[in-house]
Amino acid sequence: MVGLIVAIPGAAGAATAAPAAPHSTAPATAAAPDIPVANVKAHLSQLQSIATANGGNRAHGRPGYRASLDYIKGKLDAAGFTTTVQQFTTSGTTGYNLIADWPGGDPNQILMTGAHLDSVSAGPGINDNGSGSAAVLENALAVARAAAKPAKHLRFGWWGAEELGMRGSQYYVSKLTATERTKFSGYLNFDMVGSPNPGYFVYDDDRTIEGVFKDYYASVNIPTEIETEGDGRSDHAPFKNAGIAVGGLFSGADYTKTAAQAQKWGGTAGQPFDRCYHRSCDTSSNINDTALDRNSDAIAHAVWTLGVGSTTPPGGGTVFENTDDVQIPDAGAAVTSSVSVSGRTGNAPAALQVGVDIKHTYRGDLAIDLVGPSGRAYRLKNSSGSDSAANVITTYTVDASAETANGTWQLRVQDLGPQDTGYIDSWKLTF
Repeated sequence: MVGLIVAIPGAAGAATAAPAAPHSTAPATAAAPDIPVANVKAHLSQLQSIATANGGNRAHGRPGYRASLDYIKGKLDAAGFTTTVQQFTTSGTTGYNLIADWPGGDPNQILMTGAHLDSVSAGPGINDNGSGSAAVLENALAVARAAAKPAKHLRFGWWGAEELGMRGSQYYVSKLTATERTKFSGYLNFDMVGSPNPGYFVYDDDRTIEGVFKDYYASVNIPTEIETEGDGRSDHAPFKNAGIAVGGLFSGADYTKTAAQAQKWGGTAGQPFDRCYHRSCDTSSNINDTALDRNSDAIAHAVWTLGVGSTTPPGGGTVFENTDDVQIPDAGAAVTSSVSVSGRTGNAPAALQVGVDIKHTYRGDLAIDLVGPSGRAYRLKNSSGSDSAANVITTYTVDASAETANGTWQLRVQDLGPQDTGYIDSWKLTF
């Protein structure tokens, strides 16, 4: 991959799509909420108390596991979810999965988000996997607080007996009919997202889902790496084996953080990402709040981008959109697609929503800018030789308050690397 090249507005050879007309109260991608880390930590505190009161763990077949499930189920029931407790038997003991469905959304397009709820018998399992369970719970509750009317049907799951070999999620997937499996648009898995010496790892199983997570971390300037330590060893594996697209995040277990990773993410080189992995010291003090906060917000970004999708903008916002395809030449000149904004007063908002849908076989090649009516460019995405996912399908927030709202806005895209191609499918501004 070549280095970053900044395209010049109006550069010779740039291809341009004609401006598109506005339309009001059209669908727009709702911005994901900020997930309060204090709420996530409050759930972890409850899980710790449950473990302490039940022999020091929340393992399969132990009372602490069922008490953990009952705690989460109570929160979801109160928030308006339809919950189901699924029973299975493994190792001679009854296990339980908890499934929660949010009303509405296309029943033929299910986005499921999940985490395993059980600990090992050696300890309370607050990072592994209270962290993923609590983050998924708080994201589900955020859906309820937003009274979301999602484009896709949103389903959440907490799995039993993962520590015995993903038995709960295997059972769930095995009970899906062939027709039911085709209705899943994706499954997102979160197994350990608050490791005390954290890394930021993204599953690379499905390139579109991978790209959504990478978009989020790029927006907060956090570099990521491909997840390999737990590859195939958590609850996404049964879904993937059934032909369902999967993705997720991971903050590291007992692998050792390298010097390069410590330079990139902070923390201590030469030490495990989680020194208490599968040990009695995996307590509520075994959590990095920053990693827990960032990963919880990344989950929200993915759920809203992939599942909530089209919603009516609050207050009847106006969408200006261009749906004309614009081919992006391989390692070539910048291309632009234009939107004409009219009928607005004053300047653009400080939180202008820029929805981008670019189909491309190697998104790391792409540098993307929003160009305002003044000609000022607002960088949305840098090129990156390590970003191997496909497509850029996300919503960026831009402080465009220095721009007059009315005028011609452009999305400018340049492919800076060889061999891969794509096109601008559509883009929009939501005022």
